[in-house]
Amino acid sequence: MAPNARPEHPPPAVVLRGLAKRFPGVAAVSDVDLEIQPGAVHVFAGENGAGKSTLMKLIAQIEPPSAGRIEVDGAAVHYQGPGQARRLGIAMVHQEFALAPDLSVAENLSIGQEPGRFGWISRGAERRAADALLRTVGLDVHPGQRVGRLSTAEQQRVELAKALAVDAGVLILDEPTASLTEQQARELFAIIRTLTARGIAVLYISHRLDEIFEIGDTVTVMRDGSVVATKPVADLDENRLVGLMVGRDVANLYPRTFREPGAVRLSVRGLSRGTAVRDASFDVRAGEVVGLAGLVGAGRTELARAVFGAEPPHAGTVTLDGTELRIRGPADAIAAGIGYLTESRKTDGLALQLGLDKNVTLARLPMRAGLIDLGAERRTAERERDRLRIRVPRVGRPVQLLSGGNQQKVVLARWLETGADVLFFDEPGRGMDVGAKSEMFQQVDALAADGRAIVLISSYLPELLNMCDRILVMRAGRIVGEVARADFSEERIVALATGAKDGHE
Repeated sequence: MAPNARPEHPPPAVVLRGLAKRFPGVAAVSDVDLEIQPGAVHVFAGENGAGKSTLMKLIAQIEPPSAGRIEVDGAAVHYQGPGQARRLGIAMVHQEFALAPDLSVAENLSIGQEPGRFGWISRGAERRAADALLRTVGLDVHPGQRVGRLSTAEQQRVELAKALAVDAGVLILDEPTASLTEQQARELFAIIRTLTARGIAVLYISHRLDEIFEIGDTVTVMRDGSVVATKPVADLDENRLVGLMVGRDVANLYPRTFREPGAVRLSVRGLSRGTAVRDASFDVRAGEVVGLAGLVGAGRTELARAVFGAEPPHAGTVTLDGTELRIRGPADAIAAGIGYLTESRKTDGLALQLGLDKNVTLARLPMRAGLIDLGAERRTAERERDRLRIRVPRVGRPVQLLSGGNQQKVVLARWLETGADVLFFDEPGRGMDVGAKSEMFQQVDALAADGRAIVLISSYLPELLNMCDRILVMRAGRIVGEVARADFSEERIVALATGAKDGHE
């Protein structure tokens, strides 16, 4: 074999044998045996709480194992912390970026390994090293640019470059596309393929089934801390993968029963707010789910927030059940019977440090003699916890400790308690595992069956195509087209969203 040739069957990059992690009262990872191959994307799938992130933290030495061993490049690894993992060539990019926003790109890339001599940092060498790393991840920004001024997608590439700065042979990506547009995700996939071509092993956590099949070579499915299957992605289809993840057959992730819609409930005419929303007009009927599609920045969220009064419109009318509303703020919308499940549940939708009980009743407080009725508040929260199957041991538990899917259920419970007749769901499936997502869409279907008017905003077209009666497409703040269910196709919607002709441009 030539000196630089790669062996036909190279040894595993990482080997796990009997790996386990126990916390008080819970086995987060149980007896995992696994081999991670170099030059491939190894996807880890499973519901929230399945143990995926904990397993990654064990590999990255963020957490010490309770039992078992890890081998890297054939040598046993003893826990010494994340610094040791980086020295071994293991890097992890978390969903929440670990960047210093007030430092430059170059400074972020060299933290802990600044070039220089005698205690002096060579800024020139630092910038040259940063330039080389940025080219590797396809990021065209000046190394002196402050990281806090970069977009989310640009910051993610800085994180990737930072990982490669340690000459990583193993790269762990935790939900890397959660905040990216489809185009940005495709650009990330191209970078990942470049890295695997160099022999880097990529460990990839994702809830999105489409990208698992697009980017993955092998998938390991975890459930309740254990590995239930490791298979080539090519040997699976969506239904079989979902069945492995949830432990039961899931015939349909999008359980919608289509019915003849009733009378118009919500009517919007000529709604405008600066350049974000321009002359938008649409109707939503009783029992109907209407989708809002479009690229990021098209105005979908801004339209929902204008109707809800979070960003009151400058012109136009909103009519509910034949009565024109005067909405000056969210309180007016709530009183009229309009609810909005925000896209950013952690920043706009929840009081994270408060319990489930306080969050569920936030929009409509149970009062008695001018005071909050704490007993009624607790009973309300317990009723919604049981109805929506929110996994929480007690209703006073802070919602910041709940999984993304359970947090989204808390937001939904709040609007169910208001009895809202019109509900806007803004990216309801984002950051949720397949089981929680299926439960969420069951609730959407039940609300439509009850005669509510539903507007569903999603950047993931399969959600719209499977759940909606009609889809409105927005571009540059305007509604530029409507697609009836009989005419649904991804190509048609993308063509409208991008301004292409007949879907060919």
